[in-house]
Amino acid sequence: MESARIGQWMNLLVSALLLLAAEASYVPITYVQNAVAKGAVCLDGSAPAYHFDKGFGNGIHSWLVAFEGGGWCNNVTTCLSRKTNHLGSSKQMAKQIAFSGILSNRREFNPDFYNWNRIKVRYCDGSSFTGDVEAVNPANRLHFRGARVFTAVMEDLLAKGMKTAQNAIISGCSAGGLTSVLHCDRFRALLPRGARVKCLSDAGYFINSRDVSGAQHIAQFFSQVVATHGSARNLPRSCISRLSPGLCFFPQYLVSQITTPIFFVNAAYDSWQIKNILAPGVADPRGRWHSCKLDISNCSPDQIGLMQGFRTEFLRALTVLDSSSSKGMFIDSCYAHCQTEMQETWLRSDSPLLANTTIAKAVADWFYERRPFRHIDCPYPCNPTCHNRVFEPQDDHPGNNVSTKGTSGASTRKPKFPKLTNKAQWIELLCIKHGISGFLLTLVVLVFL
Repeated sequence: MESARIGQWMNLLVSALLLLAAEASYVPITYVQNAVAKGAVCLDGSAPAYHFDKGFGNGIHSWLVAFEGGGWCNNVTTCLSRKTNHLGSSKQMAKQIAFSGILSNRREFNPDFYNWNRIKVRYCDGSSFTGDVEAVNPANRLHFRGARVFTAVMEDLLAKGMKTAQNAIISGCSAGGLTSVLHCDRFRALLPRGARVKCLSDAGYFINSRDVSGAQHIAQFFSQVVATHGSARNLPRSCISRLSPGLCFFPQYLVSQITTPIFFVNAAYDSWQIKNILAPGVADPRGRWHSCKLDISNCSPDQIGLMQGFRTEFLRALTVLDSSSSKGMFIDSCYAHCQTEMQETWLRSDSPLLANTTIAKAVADWFYERRPFRHIDCPYPCNPTCHNRVFEPQDDHPGNNVSTKGTSGASTRKPKFPKLTNKAQWIELLCIKHGISGFLLTLVVLVFL
């Protein structure tokens, strides 16, 4: 029985590896060593880094800069926990990662951006690239310098050819999606006036909502992030002139002031927001939401009702977007988080559809102004194209600092798999995120699980 079970897992491993070999390319890391002298460093003081796959053909003057996600740290304790891993130190980052989805260099998987210069900026500051504190406490040696990292990486890319860009997109997933919102106009100002420059936020539209206990947990958390990192001076002035800086981490309070065209890809039932905004561990001490948060099909009618209410709040938060075609949206009813950098959700035969359109086509049509795209899906479970799979562990998502005690804790929970098929998807996610090293790690975990 056990040998058959292991055999099933090994078959899934082989299938996932073959799939990745066909769809993804592996891109080596580049360290911005000259940034260190400018104080533009990760939490541990190491140099910032990115992965760069050069453009070719008619894409050599087009640039896609994607920012990695990975949550935030809101105090010294949580930032210290990141200092020893890839979310706080470039010394701990994989030497190569797989590019997939919108970062793919294969025309059949990414027809409109495959030959662009594609960059994945690694995330190691814990503030969505907004922090800037000059002083470094000698006791903990933490560096809060995310805003300087953003500037140093941009300067490096401009020197490598981005200064003559004809087309450019700043994008990101989750905390990286928030980065693309917060830095959207700043990115535009760096590039030639005649260039077509736009912003794309994937799963970065976090909303200011109360949790199931009625507490404003996420608002308090973001205020702590801003205070810890000294982020206020690097947030959009149009927002901090009206509101407390912590609120300016919520796109709903600043997107109406963004002048650069921007597109939002988001699930109305964003799985990270359901887990950590609607039903964080601190609001669910008995773990009644645990099974539901792992698999939406396990949710009770009452829980589904609360999630439908969250969707209503989410859609209300979107109403601040004006009706201009320069602001696009693909808001599906999937239980998902981050959909542009995974091939199965970006563009594949079974990808999620909205208005009979894939995310890849919706984004490309909007960017090239072939047609506007502003669509919101009907309520769950109306969309049969949704995968509704939750990927664990949370280390690769903004919830990496989330425990059953709340957003600021460190997760020690063992990865859970509601269904056997989800094991394959978990493997695929790890491989895509971490490249070969991630695959080997997954192999060890599954063999000894």
